[in-house]
Amino acid sequence: MKKIKNVTFIGMGLINSSLARSLKKKKFYEHSVAVSRRKSTIEKIKKLQIVDKVESDYKKAVENADLIIIGIPVNAYERVLKKISNNLKPEAIVTDVGSVKQSIVKLLRNKLPDNLIFVPGHPIAGTENSGPESGFDGLFRNGWCILTPENNCNKNAVELVKKMWTTVGMKVDVMDSHHHDMVLAITSHIPHIIAYSIVGTVSSLEKSLKKEVIKYAASGFRDFTRIAASDPVMWRDILLMNKDSILKMLKIFKNDLKQLENAINNRDGSYLHKLFSRTRKIRKDVIK
Repeated sequence: MKKIKNVTFIGMGLINSSLARSLKKKKFYEHSVAVSRRKSTIEKIKKLQIVDKVESDYKKAVENADLIIIGIPVNAYERVLKKISNNLKPEAIVTDVGSVKQSIVKLLRNKLPDNLIFVPGHPIAGTENSGPESGFDGLFRNGWCILTPENNCNKNAVELVKKMWTTVGMKVDVMDSHHHDMVLAITSHIPHIIAYSIVGTVSSLEKSLKKEVIKYAASGFRDFTRIAASDPVMWRDILLMNKDSILKMLKIFKNDLKQLENAINNRDGSYLHKLFSRTRKIRKDVIK
């Protein structure tokens, strides 16, 4: 497996800034570069000292990189990948941390050079916070990372990206990009939709009721809607780029919600008790 001397982080939000901290601590690479377009973000990254160098020029940032990690909104991938694809070293490996995979794989297959070595990745980790200052060492510990390489992907590159994620404490699975997007639609994307929707409902209530809802919001409301504070640009792009999988899962969810509505309307306590008992057990099995 090739030795990683130079790593470039494109984008320095929660995920990449946490990864930069953890990989630096583990001495996974010798030198690191971060690239950002915003002057304010560049100053933050420099002040945090989580990488060795900060660049605003994408081409300069990647020209010596052995490994490039993309951590930007998924809708910006095409623009950025076109900028850097002709400036990569031979055998340079590109990976990412995005929550949508099938549309990214199709983009690379149809619009970018055939010799680009790309290993799609998705670390399932995060908080509602964003920006380089929100990252921290330990974010990925004991979590899962999913890789979705195509069948013809360079095997050594896949193994190196696996090693990167296991180095920071993650377990790694490999799966088809379509299957990934279906799984994440129900486990992550729809929960975010629901959280955003409920907070939106509160915001449209009449003034006196909204004030009391906010004032008396119990831990259930606060915990459930925490993710509604997530980066709006990132989540806008995720929902639009994983449209098909999300709409399929939303159809199933809406049908289940309709059955629940009918049970309440018909005072069907037996149905409610069975449902809540079953889901309580599932929830306990998920989080132990």
